[in-house]
Amino acid sequence: MSPDPRPLVGDSPALAAVRRAVDRVAPTDATVLLLGETGTGKELVARLVHDRSPRCGGPFVPVSCAALAPGLIASELFGHEAGAFTGAVKRRAGRFELAAGGTLFLDEVGELPPEAQAALLRVLQERVVERVGGGESVPVDVRLVAATHRDLAAEAAAGRFRPDLFYRLNVFPIAVPPLRDRPGDIPALAAHFVRLFAAKHGRPVTRVRAQTLADLSRHPWPGNVRELQNLIERAMILSDGPDLAFDPGWLAGATAAEGAGTWSAQERARILDALRAAGGRVYGPGGAAHRLGLKPTTLYGKMRKHGIDRNPAAWG
Repeated sequence: MSPDPRPLVGDSPALAAVRRAVDRVAPTDATVLLLGETGTGKELVARLVHDRSPRCGGPFVPVSCAALAPGLIASELFGHEAGAFTGAVKRRAGRFELAAGGTLFLDEVGELPPEAQAALLRVLQERVVERVGGGESVPVDVRLVAATHRDLAAEAAAGRFRPDLFYRLNVFPIAVPPLRDRPGDIPALAAHFVRLFAAKHGRPVTRVRAQTLADLSRHPWPGNVRELQNLIERAMILSDGPDLAFDPGWLAGATAAEGAGTWSAQERARILDALRAAGGRVYGPGGAAHRLGLKPTTLYGKMRKHGIDRNPAAWG
C-alpha cells in the first residue's frame, strides 16, 4: 500500500485505536460517525476512510453543515430545478449527487435544523433525493461519513436531534481523541508541521528544541491539533535559523484566556477579535478566517452559532 497523502501523525495508543477502526470499516460501505472535539482532525479521518475504501476512485465531497444557510440546506444537499426559487436559473445537482460513487462527508451534522434532519433521514432510508422544485426521485449511490463535536445521544434524549436519525448515523462510531489525551504524539506532530510550513514559507528551520517540546507537551491544547498547527506556523514565520523560534509566553497567554471563561465564550471573543483585526473581512490573507486557522465557511457557521452579526456596528 502506498503512503497515505494525508497521514494521521503519531503513534499513541489512542491514535492506534482510530487507525484500527478505520482499517475495519473502510472496506465496507457502512455509515461512519466521527465523534470528537473541534480541531481533532475528524475530516482527516473521514478522508482516510474514503482513501482506503473501494470508493477511493470516486469523489470525496465535504460539507460543513454548520456553514449552510438554513433556507438553502435542501438545495445544497439535494439540488434544485430551474425556477425552484428566485435566482435558480438552471438545474443544480446537490452534494449527494456530486458524491455519486464516492463519499459524502457531513461535518457538524449535529447543527442541522429539525426539518433538514427529517429530509436527511429519508435519503438514508430510501437512497433517493428529490431536488427542490422537482417531483422526480433521483437515486444516489454514496457512502456517508458524518462528524460532530456534540453528544448526539444526549441531544436526541433532550429532543434536539432526531433519535431515528441518530441511530441511522451511529452504525460505526469512531471517537477521535483530543490532543491532551495523546501528548506523546506532540513531537511527531511538531516535526510534521515544521516540515510542512518550512516548505510553505521558505524558512530554513529543521529542528525543534527539547525545551520547546517540553513546553508544548505540558499545554492542555483546548484547540487540539489545529491550535498546535497554527502555533507552529506562527513560530515558523518568526524563525530565521535552523531552530524553531518559540516563545512559551504564547502558551501561557492561551491558557490564561481559556481560564477566564467558558470555551464557548472564549471562542466568541476570539472570533470578534479576529474580525476587528481584519476590519470585518473574512476571506483572503489576513482575513478573520485566516487569522483563526479556519475555512471561511466554517467561520460563518461559528458566527451564526454565537449570534455574531456580519455588521461591524453590532460588535460593540
